[in-house]
Amino acid sequence: MAATLLAGLALLAGLYVWFYYNFVRGPKCPNERSLRGKTVLLTGGNTGIGKATAMDLARRGARVILACRNKERGETAVYDIRRESGNNEVLFMSLDLANLSSVRSFADAFLRSEPRLDILINNAGVEYGGTSAEGFNLAFQVNHLSHFLLTHLLLDRLKHCAPSRVVVLASRAHRVGKIDFQNIHRPVDGQLKSFQAYCNSKLANILYTRELANRLEGTNITCYAVHPGVVNTELFRHFPIWLRPVMDAFSWVFLRDPVDGAQTSIYCATQEGIERFSGHYFANCKLLEPYPNARDDAVAKKLWEFSERMLGLTE
Repeated sequence: MAATLLAGLALLAGLYVWFYYNFVRGPKCPNERSLRGKTVLLTGGNTGIGKATAMDLARRGARVILACRNKERGETAVYDIRRESGNNEVLFMSLDLANLSSVRSFADAFLRSEPRLDILINNAGVEYGGTSAEGFNLAFQVNHLSHFLLTHLLLDRLKHCAPSRVVVLASRAHRVGKIDFQNIHRPVDGQLKSFQAYCNSKLANILYTRELANRLEGTNITCYAVHPGVVNTELFRHFPIWLRPVMDAFSWVFLRDPVDGAQTSIYCATQEGIERFSGHYFANCKLLEPYPNARDDAVAKKLWEFSERMLGLTE
């Protein structure tokens, strides 16, 4: 009986290892391109996918700026990355994407202190509901609107350092996203509505990247939307307490760790030869067609104009 039980457990363990390496882990970024002399700005780099991405790019020799809301956690991440990468050109700068004034102040400080910007990674994101400082839906503002503004404010520096890149962290969750221009920016209550708002913002990420590529044609700046896989990060830390034990167990078994989740962001930031795919969507370090709702160029253009109006960028 005991031998049969042990054999069964061994079989289950073997099946799980096969499943993880074939369906969960995903491929590694294949290149080892040096980034010495390059400056990378990454939002939300104090934990999860962002920290793993920053670690890799620091190991490649880049000057890496972590733009984070929490000063203590940001500086702790800087210390960790410097120690493990051996690169002291890793810095923290304060940025709260839930506050548009903070975005503008950050961009001004960055442009005064940093002469280069070669790679901008719009990585930070939230899933939970809430309201921004301006009264907008928090997921829509943090995941899309503030990154739209940040990229706009830094665009001339990217042009000055071209060839340069913008990487936008999206998600396969875009498949159920909707762009309702009457409501997408409005705060919502409840877990289901909050998750729908998150999906809407991820759809906005991909549509924004498509339109950004169109507007940047001929500038030698390229941009890419990235699905990192389903990753065990702090993104869902605001789930109800009663769900957390279930989510923790599920995450441990079925979700990628942050290092595996960072690989496609790293790929799109560093891989040579993908410039012709500017504006496209990548997952598992390869080009992937997004769902039809993310391929509507008319909606992408309208979303761009809508975002400009909300930010006061139109004349």
